[in-house]
Amino acid sequence: MQTGLMTPDPLSRWTGLRAAGQELELTILMPCLNEAETLTTCIRKAKLFLEESCIAGEVLIADNGSTDGSVTIAENLGARVEPVATRGYGAALAGGIAAARGKFVIMGDADDSYDFTALMPYVEALRAGSDLVVGNRFRGGIEKGAMPFLHYWLGNPVLSFLGRLFFNIPVGDFHCGLRGFRRDAVLDLGLRTTGMEFASEMIVRAGLDRLTITEVATTLKPDGRSRPPHLKTWRDGWRHLKFLLMFSPRWLFFVPGLLLASVGLALSALLIAGPVRIAEGLELDFSSFLAGCLMTVMGVQITTFGALARYYANRSGMLPETPGASLIAPWCKTDRMALVALVLILVGAGLFGGSLKAWADTGFGHLTDPLIPRLVAAGLSLVVLGIQTGFAGFLFGIFDIDVSRRRAG
Repeated sequence: MQTGLMTPDPLSRWTGLRAAGQELELTILMPCLNEAETLTTCIRKAKLFLEESCIAGEVLIADNGSTDGSVTIAENLGARVEPVATRGYGAALAGGIAAARGKFVIMGDADDSYDFTALMPYVEALRAGSDLVVGNRFRGGIEKGAMPFLHYWLGNPVLSFLGRLFFNIPVGDFHCGLRGFRRDAVLDLGLRTTGMEFASEMIVRAGLDRLTITEVATTLKPDGRSRPPHLKTWRDGWRHLKFLLMFSPRWLFFVPGLLLASVGLALSALLIAGPVRIAEGLELDFSSFLAGCLMTVMGVQITTFGALARYYANRSGMLPETPGASLIAPWCKTDRMALVALVLILVGAGLFGGSLKAWADTGFGHLTDPLIPRLVAAGLSLVVLGIQTGFAGFLFGIFDIDVSRRRAG
């Protein structure tokens, strides 16, 4: 390590500023689990940045149960250590953010893959009014061997694209580990995840709460550890994808549900009167009509799941109010859903009963009218839709009771 990194402790400057009544501006936060190989370099670089930039700040290590001497290294170098018992990348960061004393927090991995002496673009963006500043490694430069092939070409681009698509957040690198934020703004988000998906949750929740998000170019170089990273490609990739889907009922439920129901209704309407010849040797008949009915039922059921998920997320405070949620809310009432369910069941029962009578009039023999079996299938489908609508209305009522109890408690 160059002797230039051995500079006077900026924390001593902060002590004097505190005595004078001035606020600590910046916390440089590093989550740590057995990072003894690289922690010294990271802390020294972070302290050098504070000193050379004349920033009143601190270096905070959120230790997640290290057993390799990382805690001793950090304390000997003048960093503050915050023990975090709950395991996980997100848990360590959440504990560190809660313990931070700075108005701003810049977090980064303690593996020496990010340059802690080049944090001024983050500080400038935060001083200019940004609530969250995210690094973009693809714009700043990724050194050879710094990012695995699958992460570079598949994982990061795909998950970042889905994040932009689902939440309309213009961030090109959802998973950059070097980012800065206003501490109070992030605490107000109420972040809950404990694993690697914490990175996605921070951006998504910030976007949903309409915080000001800025991107700055940053570099990534191979980390300095001799052991494998904590990140597991497929496990953590799935956790990121699952989080994005669960926080976007529109894409998990509404879009596929409405698409499936629309195709099913179109197919059923096309074949309600009888078979239709598409081309020579290709004819759609009763089996295709049944498939259309089934697709409609499944599509409506998936869409209903989406309404349930969105309604509960909105009522419980997990997701903010949106124009789409406002349109759904008036229908998410037990009495209204029960009335819709009753109408569907009565209409379906009427179609089924009328078709059954027409069949009985033939002595339950061979049916020459292709409409009768189709009305039987359509009637039963409406009855099923009515039953599931009634059940959904019951669940909406349960959600209201649950949320009311939580708020009262």
